[in-house]
This record gives sequence, C-alpha cells and structure tokens, in this order.
Amino acid sequence: MPFHRFVEIGRVALVNYGADTGKLCTILDVIDQNRVLIDGPFPVTGVKRQQIPIRWLALTDFKVHIGRATRNKALVKAFNGSAITTKFAQSAFGKKLAAKTKRAAMTDFDRFKVMLAKKKRSVLINQELAKLKKAQAKK
Repeated sequence: MPFHRFVEIGRVALVNYGADTGKLCTILDVIDQNRVLIDGPFPVTGVKRQQIPIRWLALTDFKVHIGRATRNKALVKAFNGSAITTKFAQSAFGKKLAAKTKRAAMTDFDRFKVMLAKKKRSVLINQELAKLKKAQAKK
C-alpha cells in the first residue's frame, strides 16, 4: 500500500506535541529531513510561523495550493478559500478528535449516565437476540 500523505509545501497537518498541540497548521517549507517551517495561519488556527520537527506533526489528507514560504496574507486567503477547518471537522480524524475532547470533558455524572445507557442498550439487544433465536428454533 503506497503512501498518499507526503511532507510537502501546502500540506495541512495537526500538531501533536508542544505548545500548539491539537491545532491545525500548514507546511510552508521543508528545511531538512527532520524539520519543516509551518504557519497556522495565526489569525485562523492560532499557530505562529515557526520551525517544528516532522515527528511532532500528524499529516492530514488536505492540501492548500500555495507557493514556498508564502506570506501570511496569501496563506490566510488560501486557507479560508479551501475551507480547511470545516473539511477537517467533517473528516473521520476530526470527528475522532472531537469525540476524544468531549469524552475528556465529561463529569462523573455524565459517565454514570453513559453507563446506564449502555446497560439499557445491551438489555434491548439481548432481548431481540433471544427473540430471533426462539424464532429460529421453531423452524
């Protein structure tokens, strides 16, 4: 299975480590084999222009069509024009992160309610399964 997400100029990534953890950024330039120049853009995602190790990034499927080391104004225009933040929120990766943050923000009572809902669901599933098994046994 070949790779399809490459470290390239314009690739949108998610920062996995450091001060900007959990924020989207755009790769502006590849410095060397281990480091890249990224920018949020800051007004949109809150990530300032900086160099960062590649291992701190999780590459996404999205790419913004920009040139090498694009200035901030052009980057904001391209980033907003591509609607990257909404596309990422609708992707499986974005949904998984949203669920993770929602789960982390749950209170003890919320976890209790989830436990009760799971118990109720399993009771209903087992009842339906018993009905199907009984119907199958009669045949």
